[in-house]
Amino acid sequence: MDAVSHSPESRPGEDSTPSPHVEQPPATPTAAEIRRWRRYLADERAEGAVYRDLAERRTGEEREILLGLAAAEQRHEAHWLSLLGEHAGPARKGALRTRLLGWFARRFGSVFVLALAQRAESRSPYATEHAATPAMAADERIHEEVVRALATQGRTRLAGNFRAAVFGANDGLVSNLALVLGIGATGVSPQTVLFTGIAGLLAGALSMGAGEYVSVSSQRELLRSSEPHDDAEGVVPRLDVDANELTLVYRARGMTPEDAELRARQVIASHTTGATGPVPLVVAGHDAVGSGMAAAVSSFLFFASGAIIPVLPYLFGLSGFSAVIIAAALVGVALLITGAIVGVLSGASPLARALRQLAIGFGAAAVTYVLGLAFGAVLA
Repeated sequence: MDAVSHSPESRPGEDSTPSPHVEQPPATPTAAEIRRWRRYLADERAEGAVYRDLAERRTGEEREILLGLAAAEQRHEAHWLSLLGEHAGPARKGALRTRLLGWFARRFGSVFVLALAQRAESRSPYATEHAATPAMAADERIHEEVVRALATQGRTRLAGNFRAAVFGANDGLVSNLALVLGIGATGVSPQTVLFTGIAGLLAGALSMGAGEYVSVSSQRELLRSSEPHDDAEGVVPRLDVDANELTLVYRARGMTPEDAELRARQVIASHTTGATGPVPLVVAGHDAVGSGMAAAVSSFLFFASGAIIPVLPYLFGLSGFSAVIIAAALVGVALLITGAIVGVLSGASPLARALRQLAIGFGAAAVTYVLGLAFGAVLA
């Protein structure tokens, strides 16, 4: 079989002349190309399976979109099968990260999986792969945007409470590690360090919970004050159509006078005749803000769960430099995990976010440790 078959994207009657800017693969692929194409083939199969698994957990439009992505991956799979021909060999497993993505998709099907899929699409090598068609490279770029859009709604729902949870855990880790190391470096007894760490845990968790409740509740109240009053909808049918003061509402919201007048007439007509159903003055939602109580509870629990980690060595009777090293190691692992989770959900590099979190946490702890050493030396 000719190893340079036309791409599956080609259509009968279309000009299939290769673009002069795209290097075409040789008639007989090299061993390195065969290995690379087989890897691409396995990845396309695995990614298609991920989208089909996600589609099984969705309904309606979202399900159709996911199945459309799976169909696109199947077209890419056919391209590599066409190029490989007799060299395709038995089915291989995709990359480890793609297989892990499939495992998550089958068991969770959540925004975390979509965020990971978005990250996977952004790493497509087709833009620099001479054997891939320009359409395939464009597909992968667009797939990233499709998955980003699918993940947006889930990210919005998570934003308020998840922000409180992640920030609470991170603050607990960093602040209590800094507190424990700073106090421990002064040379006080291990019992003093332990009680100080527990006091810091309780004070910080209560402060974080109260602060989040006030912050989120205030934000929701501020947004609610910007909504139309409930009675505003009821008076619309009684407005003077000629004067049409409803136009002032839409002009105040940024519409041009012409657009505002057209919109106001449509709203009045719909409320008067009921032909198309009432048109709301505004559609508002506060999903991204979250609820005050949920944010407060999340902050309290996650701050406490983070703040307890630096105290653990002292709870088990350790002291001195060994307790410091173990506390720092435990907190370092936790900071890496929280940073990686933020990176995954934001569609960014989990490693970069994890290292950033680690550097910030250890930087703050190092400052207090050095100050504790200085104060200990002065007091001695």
